[in-house]
Amino acid sequence: MIELYTASTPNGYKISIMLEELGEAYKVRPMDLARKEQREDWYLRLNPNGRIPTIVDHDNDGFVVFESGAILMYLAEKSGRLLPAEQCARSQVIQWLMFQMGNIGPMLGQASVFYRYAPEKIPYAIQRYQRESRRLMEVLNERLRGREFVAGEYSIADIACFPWVSGCHWGGVDISDLENVRRWLKTLEARPAVQRGLAVPEAIDRGSREGARKVAEIGKSII
Repeated sequence: MIELYTASTPNGYKISIMLEELGEAYKVRPMDLARKEQREDWYLRLNPNGRIPTIVDHDNDGFVVFESGAILMYLAEKSGRLLPAEQCARSQVIQWLMFQMGNIGPMLGQASVFYRYAPEKIPYAIQRYQRESRRLMEVLNERLRGREFVAGEYSIADIACFPWVSGCHWGGVDISDLENVRRWLKTLEARPAVQRGLAVPEAIDRGSREGARKVAEIGKSII
């Protein structure tokens, strides 16, 4: 049994989507980011960085894995799925996984922080991160030209990129003209496992005042 410590953020969604794709038995432990539960001592003993997600694999002597990219690789290697065994194909997937971890996530995260949450609106910071995020979306769009998925077959590279790219409007990044990215998003959105994974731990009601407050607090905790 996998125990998943998570919240409704792009990095959290990666892992619930992955577990749903694998059909893996797992138990969800929602983390209250607004209350800074991720900074409490008990959780820091699992994840010293004080972020989500984290998994505990009780089928492997309670082995703990943190960092979403590392969790995706661990689960893929354990299951033998969504990460090719052949060296070059495997490298392709890992390259695009690292592209998300080192570029898409940090840049879109910063764009969202400065665009949505910063108490002082700093035009230079907003424009810098939005421009770089848009550039990365263009790189992804070109990569998807003539390809259904990011690295050949559906893989952890797609799962890693999807939650961030699908929410890029939250950072004020417009991708309405990037046809390949939009087609790819629709393909992934249609997958039942993706739909189930996006409902974990629970949907935040962005239409309510309380929901808006929670979104804002969680946004501050992403970076």
